[in-house]
Amino acid sequence: MNLKIFIIGAVVGLIGGYALKNIKSQKVDPEKILDQIKRHFKKQGPIQGSWIHTEMEPYEKGTIHYHVYKGGISRRMNGENEQYEFIADASTGTILDVRLLKL
Repeated sequence: MNLKIFIIGAVVGLIGGYALKNIKSQKVDPEKILDQIKRHFKKQGPIQGSWIHTEMEPYEKGTIHYHVYKGGISRRMNGENEQYEFIADASTGTILDVRLLKL
């Protein structure tokens, strides 16, 4: 009986570990991230263009390491061209940083 319980526990553990690995390694579609940030910027006015680099890059903020997607948004506000760069966590889609680029 104990051997049976051990085997069942080992199998459940292996399946759980495999499932957790697959969940952890899933990445958010970069196009969904771009759509999210475009919706945010459109609330403040029209945008002229946008892009996202679809290959992940390593990124460090403080002492935390991420895999990220980088992208940009351009728009015209008050007669001036503005360009923004954003950095998004590839695992969650969370926007980690947005900054206005000096032209």
